Amino acid sequence: MKRTLVIGDIHGGLKALEQVLQKAAVTKDDCLIFLGDYVDGWSESAQTVAFLIELAKEQPCIFIKGNHDAWTEGWLRTGAAENRWLFNGGEETRQSYDGFSEEERLRHLQFFEQTKMFHVDEQNRLFIHAGFTSMHGPEQEFYSTNFTWDRTLWEMALTMDKRIQKDSLLFPKRLKLFSEIYIGHTPTVAYNITVPMQGCNVWNIDTGAAFTGPLTILDVDTKQFWQSDFLPELYPNEKGRNRD
Repeated sequence: MKRTLVIGDIHGGLKALEQVLQKAAVTKDDCLIFLGDYVDGWSESAQTVAFLIELAKEQPCIFIKGNHDAWTEGWLRTGAAENRWLFNGGEETRQSYDGFSEEERLRHLQFFEQTKMFHVDEQNRLFIHAGFTSMHGPEQEFYSTNFTWDRTLWEMALTMDKRIQKDSLLFPKRLKLFSEIYIGHTPTVAYNITVPMQGCNVWNIDTGAAFTGPLTILDVDTKQFWQSDFLPELYPNEKGRNRD
């Protein structure tokens, strides 16, 4: 049976991605939705992108753009490296491209350029890296950078009074727009949690693979999920992203 599987932030942890795809017994019938941040952190960012490009040839894949992907895209296009990017995992990404040809780098640039800012499926479920602020939805968002940076959507959903029902006038309009919303960007390990978190109808799938947590795949219909080993166990000689 075809499944829709959503995958959290990878941050160059190719070993974790390969492991969790195997644990979830992913087949070519499954649709994979990646929430972004494929790079910056562990040592295999370029290798992760190469893997994803090949994976998309074999089965349905939807790739959302994350803030770290936008940074890497800019570097691949211009060669200019922002200090903020380098400090937040970009240096590891830049090093991972040693030995990659110009043709391969161009192919990776095209991959990043083709990633989506968000995706809405037939069940009116929104998949986005971070969030949005417009009460009329992401299509009406004034600042498109919010798609890759916003944390207010998650913070609002997480702290909502559970007694307020969706049909209440007090229920946030942003959350009424979609049946469910799937995000990454804000690692659950910041709350000392290493499994997916839910706030109202928002699901956070970033379980901290960039830092000390595992990489997670979740079935959006059943809510069953699978996780890799914790990333420091897979990359014992590396630090990952020890900064937020």
